[in-house]
Amino acid sequence: MKVALTIISAIGAFLVTNIDDIFVLMLLFSQANAQARATGGLKMNAQTKSNRIYPKDIVIGQYLGFALLVLISLLGTFGVMLIPEKWVGLLGLIPIYLGIKLFIKGEDEDEGAILSSLNSGRFNKLFMSVAFITFANGGDNIGIYVPYFTTLSVNELVITVIIFFIMVAVWCFVGYRLASFRHVSEVLEKYGRWIIPIVFVGLGVYIMAENETFSALLSLINY
Repeated sequence: MKVALTIISAIGAFLVTNIDDIFVLMLLFSQANAQARATGGLKMNAQTKSNRIYPKDIVIGQYLGFALLVLISLLGTFGVMLIPEKWVGLLGLIPIYLGIKLFIKGEDEDEGAILSSLNSGRFNKLFMSVAFITFANGGDNIGIYVPYFTTLSVNELVITVIIFFIMVAVWCFVGYRLASFRHVSEVLEKYGRWIIPIVFVGLGVYIMAENETFSALLSLINY
């Protein structure tokens, strides 16, 4: 009975803190699907293959970003806070940067290849960009997970973390399936070059505003 309650509470905590990730995952998977259709049956050179977006990159990035959030939350649970709470919002600069980059480069890209801009360069693979976005969007995760983890025993904590990682796979599957619906995919593919940069920049501004980072920066300037 206690294990069941732990599992239910873990699922609830995950859903509350990751509901906004679904839309981002839909955008990413829709563009990956569009690129797959655009290159279907065509021979690809080495450059095209290196810039190709694969769903596995999105899943890997989601897992990496979420794993870092859980790690920081666990450290916070045991009294080790790596990031002062008021500066967590600075993570919002990551999706803002990526959104601006996509907007600038996307003007010369077709809708199905917009995210290739994030998948080029030696140290700029798509899964890392996805990981950065997932991590940057996790300020609320840390704020909820730390006090939540402190209420759990070691066994309950282990079960909770396992459930969290299972839910990441479920979340990726849901995002992939939603992006596969014809009407949804058509809209996202048609307007993806505008929607994705706007969502990323908006997400970054929201993260900074939610954590009162703008106020903290203004106080430094006026100090």
